[in-house]
Amino acid sequence: MGKMATTVVVPGLGSCDFSDLREIKKQLLSVAERSRERGLQHSGKWASELAFALDPLPLSELPAAPMLTEEDARDLDAYTLAKSYFDLKEYDRAAYFLRGCKSQKAYFLYMYSRYLSGEKKKDDETVDSLGPLEKGQVKNEALRELRVELSKKHKAQELDGFGLYLYGVVLRKLDLVKEATDVFVEAAHVLPLHWGAWLELCNLITDKEMLKCLSLPDTWMKEFFLAHIYTELQLIEEALQKYQSLIDAGFSKSTYIISQIAVAYHNIRDIDKALSIFNELRKQDPYRIENMDTFSNLLYVRSMKPELSYLAHNLCEIDKYRVETCCVIGNYYSLRSQHEKAALYFQRALKLNPRYLGAWTLMGHEYMEMKNTSAAIQAYRHAIEVNKRDYRAWYGLGQTYEILKMPFYCLYYYRRAHQLRPNDSRMLVALGECYEKLNQLVEAKKCYWRAYAVGDVEKMALVKLAKLHEQLNESEQAAQCYIKYIQDIYSCGEIVEHLEVSTAFRYLAQYYFKCKLWDEASACAQKCCAFNDTREEGKALLRQILQLRNQGETSSTEISAPFFLPASLSSNNTPTRRVSPLNLSSVTP
Repeated sequence: MGKMATTVVVPGLGSCDFSDLREIKKQLLSVAERSRERGLQHSGKWASELAFALDPLPLSELPAAPMLTEEDARDLDAYTLAKSYFDLKEYDRAAYFLRGCKSQKAYFLYMYSRYLSGEKKKDDETVDSLGPLEKGQVKNEALRELRVELSKKHKAQELDGFGLYLYGVVLRKLDLVKEATDVFVEAAHVLPLHWGAWLELCNLITDKEMLKCLSLPDTWMKEFFLAHIYTELQLIEEALQKYQSLIDAGFSKSTYIISQIAVAYHNIRDIDKALSIFNELRKQDPYRIENMDTFSNLLYVRSMKPELSYLAHNLCEIDKYRVETCCVIGNYYSLRSQHEKAALYFQRALKLNPRYLGAWTLMGHEYMEMKNTSAAIQAYRHAIEVNKRDYRAWYGLGQTYEILKMPFYCLYYYRRAHQLRPNDSRMLVALGECYEKLNQLVEAKKCYWRAYAVGDVEKMALVKLAKLHEQLNESEQAAQCYIKYIQDIYSCGEIVEHLEVSTAFRYLAQYYFKCKLWDEASACAQKCCAFNDTREEGKALLRQILQLRNQGETSSTEISAPFFLPASLSSNNTPTRRVSPLNLSSVTP
């Protein structure tokens, strides 16, 4: 067998240059066909979708069929027969007829059939025992044998790009992450056009530092890889820049890129933008099921019942036995507070694909709603096993242990979620609450301030910070926080809707009263009268102020206090305290 020590140079692959789109299209059509020949359907589909986004090629420029070697000719009959069995998912049968084949294509299909046979048996066993308390004890029995055989070929440099990809997958399944990463990088060098190898590499990269350390081939495919990994690592700004440059390069019609941009906006919770992109995508590709579970998450967050119902019915008509369809239906039932039914559909999704990350996380949420904490913990743990970068699962575990009143565990999981989403205020507020329960008030203050600084989604960080200052008798700082909080609420137009507004006005009225600033105290007390829970206190305070004024008490000019006019809610003259940068390394449970 010919050794594969060096990579075959393909014109146009040597750089990130997008000037020759015709050459890129030829390469995509070629790799799509080669992937399909080896049963790599998803890689084939990805290349085909991308090729479809580019202008058609004239007949004279279509890629020629690859030349057959002597070995290919000898194995042709066995390969053709085995491929027909493979397509019908008869993997053991396909592998049986490919024994002894020497050509690269037939050998890959032989090894891949054995791998998929083991995976299918493992999944069947997992499905039989699938419950929230099961913890992935079932293993693919074929992996060790495959590793031994493929490592021999690897040492002899007899594996082509597809063979290296399969070797990497086997190593990753055996949890040999370092070795798998090296092999996937090698596969990307040998066959840069195979998207599957890049995607597997994405699953192994944990942070930007690890990404920088990898020696990746300088090819246009690298741009797609970087955009994808930036999205996965929550580096959304960089990802969107990459996708925009790919659109500018000529891939504006690519539904893959459009869907990735929608997912990126979903990840930064720009819900309106993500929804509009998904709606546009549905117009372009109405029978698409991929990413529709993410679309349903957005509809769920916005409580858009009719739209979610329509999406669920529509996907059911297209294919009701797809994991995404089951997740969409699960979200629909969850929005209607039918949590048992929702959990049932997420379980159905997991029976179809036990490695489907979204379903594990969503099932954990449903168990939380049903107050089944042990089942929720197991579901979230499964999600983390599938993808350690799933911040929702870490956050879910934190919430579960919070219910169980185990703050040290809770702190650990919230910190993991915060590391993955450093600019998500919800993680920071949760961390602050944890530190508060552990009486680490300095750390709690840092968390609440940071949550406010990064853009507080739930508008609760300042209130919590104010209450903390209250607790510590730091009345001036508490007043400053309440002032800023009220300004924020009024500037958003949310006015009296927010629960804690009355609390803020009550505190400020009392604070100004103590400072003998009667005008400000009176203004805040009048605001208190607009709320049911503070009306009586407001009236009582107004009576007191009137009484003191009648007795000739003058408003104090000596005591320095934050000046505040509720009518204008001006941000001028509002001092704010800057706390030191967030450092969460002090407590490790």
